Amino acid sequence: MQQMINSIELARQGRISVLEMISQSKASHIGSSLSVIDILATIYAYKINDKRESDNVLLSKGHAAAALYAILGNCDYFPKEKLLTYCEDGSTLGGHVTQFGNAGVEFSTGSLGHAFSFGIGKALAKLSAEPKSKIFVVLSDGECDEGSTWEAALLGSHHNLSNLIVLIDRNGLQSLTTTELTLGLEPLDKKWESFGWNVVTVDGHDHTELLREISKPLEKNFKPKVLICKTVKGKGISFMENRIEWHYKSPSTLEFSQALTELEGM
Repeated sequence: MQQMINSIELARQGRISVLEMISQSKASHIGSSLSVIDILATIYAYKINDKRESDNVLLSKGHAAAALYAILGNCDYFPKEKLLTYCEDGSTLGGHVTQFGNAGVEFSTGSLGHAFSFGIGKALAKLSAEPKSKIFVVLSDGECDEGSTWEAALLGSHHNLSNLIVLIDRNGLQSLTTTELTLGLEPLDKKWESFGWNVVTVDGHDHTELLREISKPLEKNFKPKVLICKTVKGKGISFMENRIEWHYKSPSTLEFSQALTELEGM
């Protein structure tokens, strides 16, 4: 983890790892993992390259565990070969984010919204003790259906948690249909603004945009920040992009080969 990390190459390698992990295990959530992986790659490249060991990263959308494990494995937090034990009996790499036994994983997640509340506590504790540390919480857009998300949002602004950065993976698809048909979120930016947050909308696959926002210096007693990251579910594999079935489906042998060819040529 001492070498400089190229976030774009990290995301590409992470996508290949996700494809291998989910194909081998016949697990779900490949679409969700591919939509968030550029966000995670950018955060971890920033954390490692700038030697920000005290920063915390919490993946609240725990069903995208494969993406987090893939990034950590490709950053040498643990041996990369371990990734191929994903979802096997006895493996510590569970289908939802599992902290125990996995270096670099800071909080077990899966119950949507819970990591955000945990992140509020982390941010409160560190605001005075470690004022230069940042707490990153990555949410799915579907988590914005949860009441606990909005309770945490109220607390974040009330306490001026300027060290807290929430990134919403806004891919617009949720489980079985669109987010707007499930429970309308728009205007999402105005909702967060009304809760007292500094809101920025970015391209969630543009590493330059993401890095610019997460690397800005902290301003004491300022609003917490939320980045609404516009993403594409299944990003990087043409036949998975923006297709709801890849929330649960795992690739066949033929689909794996086609997907791997696409990713290797990125």
